[in-house]
Amino acid sequence: MGSKPLAKQEALRLLHHCLEEGIVRPGKHFREELAGEDLDMEDAGKVLQGGAIYDAPEHDVKTGDWKYKVEGYEPGGKWIVIVFTFHAWNNAFLITTWSVEARRRRS
Repeated sequence: MGSKPLAKQEALRLLHHCLEEGIVRPGKHFREELAGEDLDMEDAGKVLQGGAIYDAPEHDVKTGDWKYKVEGYEPGGKWIVIVFTFHAWNNAFLITTWSVEARRRRS
């Protein structure tokens, strides 16, 4: 959506708008990784609603989309990162997720 990235706070506001009045669509890879973390959409929803965007967006050269990461604790205490993009002003697409603990284990 757009050739310029949104500022972190603007992206977070738009994500919240999608949660409240728009569409948040989890992709297949996101759903698989979420299940691999033994989490569900309710857990992810807590992070999407209460998390923060710390890093600058990344441009995906294949799709032209800007990817954002929202991070926060899910109810069970894991720190979760969710990567998402916007397909329209009211349509967020969830790309992938991981926990910081799981990320450390893979290194």
